[in-house]
Parts: sequence; C-alpha cells; structure tokens
Amino acid sequence: MIERLLPKSIDQGYHGHALAKWVLAVLTVITLVRSLIHIFFPDGGAQSIATIPLSTFTSAGGSAVVTIFALWGLSQLLLGFVYLAVLVRYQALIPFIYLLFIAEYLGRALIGFAKPLLTIDTPPGATANMVFPILGVVMFALSLRSPRSEESES
Repeated sequence: MIERLLPKSIDQGYHGHALAKWVLAVLTVITLVRSLIHIFFPDGGAQSIATIPLSTFTSAGGSAVVTIFALWGLSQLLLGFVYLAVLVRYQALIPFIYLLFIAEYLGRALIGFAKPLLTIDTPPGATANMVFPILGVVMFALSLRSPRSEESES
C-alpha cells in the first residue's frame, strides 16, 4: 500500500479504480472555479455566496475579509494546479492527492467548528466540509484498489 501512496516512480502509472480519477477531475474543476471566484468577485464570494454580512462591517473590516478571501483563492488556485498536474502528468500520485484532499476538508470542518463564522444563511462550503471528507475517503480507497484483471493475475 505504501508503494501506491508514495510511489518510487512518479509517472502516469495509476492502478486504482477509474472512478477515482474521474472524480478527481471534477474536484479539480470545482477547486479552480472556486479559486477564481474568490480572487475575482468584487466581494470574493464572501457575501454573495458565503452569506457573510459584509454590509454590517466597517469599510476596513469588509475590505479585510475580501482580501482574505482573495488570498484563500490564490491558495486554492495553486492546489488546483497541483491536482491538474497530477491528472495530466503524474497520475501515480492520485492516492496521495486524495489524502491531501481529506486533510484539507477535515481541517476546514474542524476550524469551522472551533472558530464559527457568522453568516446569514448556511454557505455552500459548510455542506462541502461535511460531504467532501467522506467522498475523499471513498475515492482514496478506490484509488488504492487494483482493477479486477490485475488482481486475478497476481
């Protein structure tokens, strides 16, 4: 299993279930789009999507939140590029990427629990923080699973 998680040769040698690769492609698109929203929307998506009541903040406070969202968007953009590189060139790392994905979303959920954010409504990210770690665990397991033809040859 460790060889599947951290392969000695990082190449296109992916041996897991195809579904895990396709789900990672969808998650990559979601990550890239979300990052661009945080960077380029005037409010960074803070009020328009996450329902943070920026209009109740001081001008400086609202600007700080928007800047933090844009910075977060940059981090997401870079992570999205890593996902994309893995899909296009280094598919042997798909199981490892799922571990990072699980850690990111579990971390978000834990931070959100420890430091709750005041919002007008439940933001989409709150739901994703509950669903994505479970999806990540399932896809991680599938990414480690050998195709049936490979198992029968062993």
